[in-house]
Amino acid sequence: MKLALAQIQPGPDAQHNRERAIEAMRRAADRGANLIVFPELALSPFFPQKRKDETAAQYAEPVPGPTTEMLCAAARKHALVTVFNLYERDEAGRKFDSSPVIDADGSLLGVTRMVHITDFDWFHERDYYQPSDRGAPVYDTAIGKLGVAICYDRHYPEYMRALGVQGAQIVVIPQAGAVDEWPEGLFEAEVRVAAFQNGYFAALCNRVGAEEHVTFAGESFVADPQGRVIARAPGGEEALLLADCDLDDCARSTARKLFWQDRRPELYGEWLT
Repeated sequence: MKLALAQIQPGPDAQHNRERAIEAMRRAADRGANLIVFPELALSPFFPQKRKDETAAQYAEPVPGPTTEMLCAAARKHALVTVFNLYERDEAGRKFDSSPVIDADGSLLGVTRMVHITDFDWFHERDYYQPSDRGAPVYDTAIGKLGVAICYDRHYPEYMRALGVQGAQIVVIPQAGAVDEWPEGLFEAEVRVAAFQNGYFAALCNRVGAEEHVTFAGESFVADPQGRVIARAPGGEEALLLADCDLDDCARSTARKLFWQDRRPELYGEWLT
């Protein structure tokens, strides 16, 4: 299976961003990709860098909606499993940080919503998002079993483990990670550890470029089920990163052959509350 990460800098024009996403899908398919992943809020500037920005509402849309209709058509045309990320507005007016998951036949398999909502300098996400009401779904796709951890969710080992327990072979991470946001190498280290401990591929797709208050780092990467980085995009520039992933490596991983057989889930509930 060949994976593509579309490391992009979205601008303020949502329609232009949609068209660029469709073009990235075409280029990925031309290079043999079976799966493409986009970064967090791929249709807009990163509006959570501001407190209660009223202009952000223009980017909120339903799922299914205009963007997913375009993406589903392109996914079907290119036989490309597609994981996007956008600002979702449901029928009740609630808003979420959401990743539609589209299969290679163009069908919308479901929507993962971010579970953990943070607030700190330039990341005022509680001003915009409700926490997910859909748990941690894993999708049966044309390329295998796929889970999504949206940005901040990757910091929670319980969430990353929940995806593994459900059999995820690849976990994709739409990300908005800033330059020097964490100590050097830490955001990469925790993703690599999650891949190693759970025996799946983990692919982080980051935004890139300078915005009003935040400069996003890029440096998207893919870790294999042994926690080794097998592909990495450059920092500071747009890129389409491709990586070959043999999903049979999941069954051969240390986690699946060793760690998982010695788990004691009957004990964990009382420890984690």
